[in-house]
This record gives sequence, C-alpha cells and structure tokens, in this order.
Amino acid sequence: MKPTLVLVGRPNVGKSTLFNRLTRTRDAIVADIPGLTRDRHYGQGRVGNKPYLVMDTGGLEPVIKEGILHAMAKQTLQAIDEADKVMFIVDGRQGVTAHDKIIAEQLRKSGQKILLVVNKTEGMATAVVTAEFYELGLGDPCAISAMHGDNIQELADLALVDFPDAEEETPESKHPKIAIVGRPNVGKSTLVNTLLGEERVIAFDQPGTTRDSIYIDFTHKDKQYTLIDTAGLRRRGQVHETVEKFSVIKTLQTIEDANVVVLVLDARNEISDQDTHIAGFILETGRALVIVVNKWDGLDDYQRDTIKRELNRKLAFLSFAQLHYISALHGTGMKNLLPSIDTAYAAAMAHLPTPKLTRALIAAVEKHPPPRGGMSRPKMRYAHQGGSNPPLIIVHGSMLQHVPETYRRYLENTFRETFELKGTPLRVDFKVGHNPYADKKPAPPTEDEQRRAHNRRRRNRKKYG
Repeated sequence: MKPTLVLVGRPNVGKSTLFNRLTRTRDAIVADIPGLTRDRHYGQGRVGNKPYLVMDTGGLEPVIKEGILHAMAKQTLQAIDEADKVMFIVDGRQGVTAHDKIIAEQLRKSGQKILLVVNKTEGMATAVVTAEFYELGLGDPCAISAMHGDNIQELADLALVDFPDAEEETPESKHPKIAIVGRPNVGKSTLVNTLLGEERVIAFDQPGTTRDSIYIDFTHKDKQYTLIDTAGLRRRGQVHETVEKFSVIKTLQTIEDANVVVLVLDARNEISDQDTHIAGFILETGRALVIVVNKWDGLDDYQRDTIKRELNRKLAFLSFAQLHYISALHGTGMKNLLPSIDTAYAAAMAHLPTPKLTRALIAAVEKHPPPRGGMSRPKMRYAHQGGSNPPLIIVHGSMLQHVPETYRRYLENTFRETFELKGTPLRVDFKVGHNPYADKKPAPPTEDEQRRAHNRRRRNRKKYG
C-alpha cells in the first residue's frame, strides 16, 4: 500500500509547486495568486524503492464558516483524515503568522504524523530561517525551496523514513480515463460527486469553481475507472484572467489524455456556439464520447422538445455518441451512464481483424463504388487496423488520392455499423501502393540492341523508300 503524503498550509505558500516537484510533473497549476488550488489533487512519486501518493490541497482557512473558502477547508480536512503523513508548508520569508498557529493547533488535534516544511528559503541560512518555527511545536523544520528544487530529495527521504520499501508491484490493468467537460456551471463537479457517491470535489453555484483538472480513481461493480473533473471552457473572448487561461489549457490537455469524454450540456440553456466548439475539439482529438444533458428535472414537455430539436440540429455530427438526459443533483437518469461509457471505451479500444475489415471494404465498394478520379476509378484492395482510441483503418489500393471526402465518410459509417462501434469516432486513411519501377531510369541499350535497331531501320527504308 502506497503511503499518502498530504500537503497542507495557508494560501500561496507553495503547495502546488512542491506537489509538482514531488511528482516530477506539471499537473498542478502554479501561479503567484492566493487560493489557486481548490480541490484535492492526487499524484504519484517514487524515492528509490518507495512509491508514494501526494495530495495537493487548497489553502486552509479554518476560521471562515461559509462560501467557497469554507468548502475548500472541508476538502482539506477530509484530505488530512486520509493522510499517512501531513506535510505542513509554511513561508520562510514571512515567518510564523497567526494563521500558521491556528493550522498547527488543528493539525496537532488530528493526531496525524506531521512534517513541518519551511518553503522559499533559497539563499537564506537554514539555522536562521527555521529558528522561529520551533514555536509551532511540530518538531524540527525542514528548509526547502520548491521553486528552485533545493532539498527536495532530502524532504522526500524524511517524509518516507517511517514507511517500508514496497514489494514488487504487479502491472496495473488498463482502465478508462473519463474526462467530464463542458461550459462553466453546467454541473460537471456535481456529476462527479454523484458518480462517486461522496462530495469529492467542490460543487458550488458559481461559474469557474473548478480551476484544475482533478484525477480521481474509483471502482464500480469491480470495474476500475479514473474520473477527471475539469474547468469549464469559456469562449476565447471571455477568458481574461491568467488563471482561466491556464485552466483552459489544462482542460484541452485532459481531453487529449482521456479515453472517453463526457460532454455535459445545460438543459435550461440553449445549445451555444461554445458547446459546438467543445464538441468539435473532442471530435478532432478522436476521443470516444458520451453526451449528457443535465438539469433535465423540472422542465415541461415543450422545453424538453425544444432542447431535443436543438441537439438534432446543432450536434448532428455527433450522431455516433450515446445521449443521456439526467439530473446530477438529484441522481435521476444516471443508471445507464457508466454502461454507455463502458461501451464507448470498448469501441475505442476494439481490435478489428484484417480479414473482416477487407470483407467489409469489398462489400461497401460493391454497394457504392468510389467516383472516378480523372481517367480511371480508384481501386481499393484491402484494409487493416492502424491504431485505436480512435480506431484507425488503413485502406490500400491505387489512385486513392482521388477519393473524395464524402466517400471517406461513407466508409467510416460503414465500418462503424459493421463492427457496431458505438460512442467512438472512426478514421479511415488511404495508402497508395508504391510502383517499384517509378523512380528507375531505363538502362542504356547494349551493342547488340543498337545493331538490331540499326538493321531494322535499314530494312524499313528499303521497304518503304
């Protein structure tokens, strides 16, 4: 079992920077803005034979009893309960603050193992900068600089000294990574919490609550999944703050990293251009897709018919995706959501045998041959699978550079129907056979060939004058 190290402290002391150092990633958004991290954020690291989990948390504000800061504090307190060791981060340049003392007192009451970490100590004498932090009563402070990487190795060794080396790990089975995406305030975090059955991420009636992409592993009916809650995607002209720009980039990267994307739409607002832009990006990346229309409860028949017509008109290019009408807040319509995700994942990862693909190709060409390209018609000989997530089918033949885009789409739909690939886009590429003699220059004639050609010309002159 991997030990869990939880990073705790007041806002803007460098928890997310340290998280990135300990996981050797850039998964956590880092900026010189207090309160940037809001939800619990997990990552993995290793020191020698000791793997570990690291959990980044939002800034702890224990004295605030309402609003989003209170919700952040609740998330942090839950993280402390899950910890094997708590790393309490303080700012070496600001010294001990009243806020640090309140947090230290709360940590002592938790009964967890505490490691006091003094950050931002680059260029400072260790003995001097750590001296005043002894008054917190949490043992010997460890001075580091997360930004510059000073003493990070020593900190990791100190954090894991109480834990034994891990046994040989078995390779982890592959399981679907599911990204929950959509515009701000459509109910993505509420949907994540409903799927998990707990208040795992902050769900607040305020656009832009989620800022980072939060990866959460969970098991349902003995099946392993990874849910990814993402920041809402606004239109480019409405993204002003630097933090929002980082959030948009992280969300787009998360879509590319996922196996299945759940696109969440708001039933109480019309399908906007931004919804279609997000859908277009998902299709461009080739990710399997499930569409969820949230906030379906409380709508009358006319409103429901209107949103269905909007879906058919504006998102017709996503006809391969399964559609669900739900209320994430009340948990209605959720029964078949995970089975649809399983179906989409299986389709995206499907293995398509070459003989069956070739037979499907021949049947499609016999039913509807490709149009002529110039003086000849393209000839398609056989097909094989070139990749998955999304499935890629490569068709071999001649004159295939003249195949129009409409015929490519016809083949894509034919393959999808033949192999019952629900919930995933499918791509068809054409590969023209190379003529081995195309680049070869003819060999110069031999003396015998030259003599025979000369004699042939002489006979022709005598015969025809």
